[in-house]
Amino acid sequence: MENILSFIPLDITLIAQNFDRFLYGVWVTLNLTFLALLIGGLLAIPMAIARASRHAVLNPIIWGYTYVFRGTPLLVQTYLIYYGLGQFDVIRQSWLWEPVLSSAWWCALIAFTLNTAAYSTELLRGAIVDTSKGEVEAAIATGHSYRSRMRRIVLPSAFRRAIPAYSNEVIFMLHGSVVASTITLQDILGVGRWLNGRYYLAYEGFITAALLYFLIVLCITWAFRWLERRYLRHLARRETPAAARMDPEPTR
Repeated sequence: MENILSFIPLDITLIAQNFDRFLYGVWVTLNLTFLALLIGGLLAIPMAIARASRHAVLNPIIWGYTYVFRGTPLLVQTYLIYYGLGQFDVIRQSWLWEPVLSSAWWCALIAFTLNTAAYSTELLRGAIVDTSKGEVEAAIATGHSYRSRMRRIVLPSAFRRAIPAYSNEVIFMLHGSVVASTITLQDILGVGRWLNGRYYLAYEGFITAALLYFLIVLCITWAFRWLERRYLRHLARRETPAAARMDPEPTR
């Protein structure tokens, strides 16, 4: 076994001895990422509806918010919240400072949530706007109010059609979560940087972190493929009986 390990250009033993730290990093990464996606998604729904309906007051405010958070890097947003807010005395003396804004974890969660909410808002707005006019007209003809057809017709249809695009947002948010390691949090990348710095390694920590991110993305991809097969089945191209009769018989 030792002879086999000697041919591997990584210190596998050292990685195995500290793998519990990487598991903790996975927990921190998934916790931050999926909490941000959950809260950001809930915030995005009413904002997307306001954007799609072109609300006279809310639409420009939400547009400005999404423009700022989509137009600036997540790293800058995290730094402004974690380092910037503490520069104001009124914030340091407020009731939010000690339990929330002085904590790196909470600052990262706030930054990630606001960032993904901005992207999800525009993504869902596009899905709402692209809803088939026939579906909307049929809902109106059957007596549905605006709230009723939005809740029972438009939003369910928009959610289904947004699944492929939202899978990219989930993966981008996972990759963007590496920003947490720059504000003292021990996420996956943070543990990798700690391992390299502690034992003066070149790439063992980074390669281990990359493999863990790869496995998580693989699981996310499989989950969204299942969702697409389940909820977008009606959009799949179906072969008609006439087309089936026209196809030549397979050669043997």
